[in-house]
Amino acid sequence: MNRLFYFFGFLTLILFNLSCREKEKTKEQNQPNIVFIFADDQSYNTIKALGNAEVHTPSLDKLANNGVTFTHTYNMGGWNGAICVASRAMLLTGQYIWNAHKADSLMRAKNYQKPMWGNLMAEAGYETYMTGKWHVTQPAEAVFKNVVHVRPGMPNQTESGYNRPLSETDTLWRPWDKSKKGFWKGGKHWSEVVADDASAFINQASQTDNPFFMYLAFNAPHDPRQSPEEFVQMFPLDSIELPKTFLPEYPYNEEMGSGRKLRDERLAPFPRTEHSVKVNRQEYYAIIAHMDAQIGKIMAALEASGKMDNTYIVFTADHGLSVGQHGLLGKQNMYDHSVRTPLFVVGPNIPKNKKIDADVYVQDVMPTILEMAGAEKPDFVQFKSLIPLIKGERSSNYESIYGCYTNTQRMVRANGFKLIAYPNAGKLRLFDLTNDPLEMNDLADDAQYAATKADLWNELLALQQTMNDPLDLEQFNFN
Repeated sequence: MNRLFYFFGFLTLILFNLSCREKEKTKEQNQPNIVFIFADDQSYNTIKALGNAEVHTPSLDKLANNGVTFTHTYNMGGWNGAICVASRAMLLTGQYIWNAHKADSLMRAKNYQKPMWGNLMAEAGYETYMTGKWHVTQPAEAVFKNVVHVRPGMPNQTESGYNRPLSETDTLWRPWDKSKKGFWKGGKHWSEVVADDASAFINQASQTDNPFFMYLAFNAPHDPRQSPEEFVQMFPLDSIELPKTFLPEYPYNEEMGSGRKLRDERLAPFPRTEHSVKVNRQEYYAIIAHMDAQIGKIMAALEASGKMDNTYIVFTADHGLSVGQHGLLGKQNMYDHSVRTPLFVVGPNIPKNKKIDADVYVQDVMPTILEMAGAEKPDFVQFKSLIPLIKGERSSNYESIYGCYTNTQRMVRANGFKLIAYPNAGKLRLFDLTNDPLEMNDLADDAQYAATKADLWNELLALQQTMNDPLDLEQFNFN
């Protein structure tokens, strides 16, 4: 009798284990694939579907039309001139900027202990893959299982790529000139390498049922803005509009740490000329169009794999770029053209052609994708999933948006207004973003807006506490 009891007990245990394994296998098979596409230096206003008629972005337009667009997506800024370092550290750790700065320091000391984004996805049962720009202290191989073509922060520049063009006859630089290397280093344009890498992995993944997470990081459209000649010819110079915010030079550029010696700002001559700004914008649009074509190849590979119906695609950029707006070339400022990016979410059960105007952060995509994967968000991840916004379960993630650059700039955006502080200039700037979206009319000295300015100042001080901001703004005398 006892033997029979133990036999049936043992049999029950075996059947239970088999059932659990089958459920786990079914769960893995039902887990969606996730493709994260990350651009470098792409501002929110560089996509045709979002209102820029000058650009050519059919692949990104398709994503916008087939999914949800977050129209007000922000990057917090940076602790040094390479804004992309802070943006990517925040993205991969899930932590707000000054905590991510501490994490970066621990990585440099080889003492960072928390799992990063790719590690968390692997724990959730995903085959993880990374190609392209990295620019994070932790080795890519320690975060992703499959890693190819890890690129640096930017392709190599040459002296001829700076301070140009000096005149309409200055033709020393050509975006398609492969002798300048840059994106052409190695023989094939780096954007094309990302597309080829991604397509090869998708083809390989199509042979299995394992869910995959792909981190595809383009270096484009970062300078040197190089692309094949046919893409540059898509944008005749006489068709390029001068930005409405054009200035020969920004009045506070030195005090805010974005002056004449900053690398990004040296790309065009001082004072800015209409011609130099148009040429830089022409090349910016061309490399975006070329990257868009590569994104089209990745989407075609997904379609051919038979995996598209069970795949989420998330597209965004690490931050924006000025390219001649407000007299600036780089991203080391608090204007929307530099802190605001495009963001699309496409996939199963995601509404089509929907726009959500809530203020969010670029790095919200990290917990969003964790939620898509069915993974639990760790306590140390501070950013918030976008899924509740997509489902209509809440209307906002944040009451206000924070921005910073080194110790020279601070920003808060709330209730349709933006306050920018330049401590070294003792200057505050206030913009009504509803009526002045290009941020051209400074209201900081207008007595009618004194209460608004005071409210935003107090909100900025409160955000500094939330962010563990090391800068004491109250020690400075502001106008």
